[in-house]
Amino acid sequence: MAAAEPQKITTFLMFEGYAEEAMTFYTSLFDDAEVIDITRYGAGESGDEGTVHRATFSLAGQQFMCIDSNVEHNFGFTPAISLYVRCQDEAELDRLFTALSGRGTVLMPMGDYGFSTKFGWVEDRFGVSWQLDLPA
Repeated sequence: MAAAEPQKITTFLMFEGYAEEAMTFYTSLFDDAEVIDITRYGAGESGDEGTVHRATFSLAGQQFMCIDSNVEHNFGFTPAISLYVRCQDEAELDRLFTALSGRGTVLMPMGDYGFSTKFGWVEDRFGVSWQLDLPA
């Protein structure tokens, strides 16, 4: 059996010192999730020793990449780009909403917005935006 083709387009998340914490948090929230690969900056390299040089993880079969940027920048994540999650049931939606909004910001409280019977939008404590939906 041939190896699966690598994912052509991958969401890439750039953190400033919180990549491993965020990746560990995200993979703890989904049953089908894992850290696939992680490399760290070593002594004398351009990033802080031990921080994430590059990592790949998966959530529900979708791969993501992340790094800890060693360059200061004046931008961060924006809600204009968000991770959209179709939840299997109300319990999953409620659990994810509670976990992701903890120490974060609720952008749209859980509710019926017409396009969905139960929907919520949050920005987590790392600044990543999540839309959580319960399909009708």
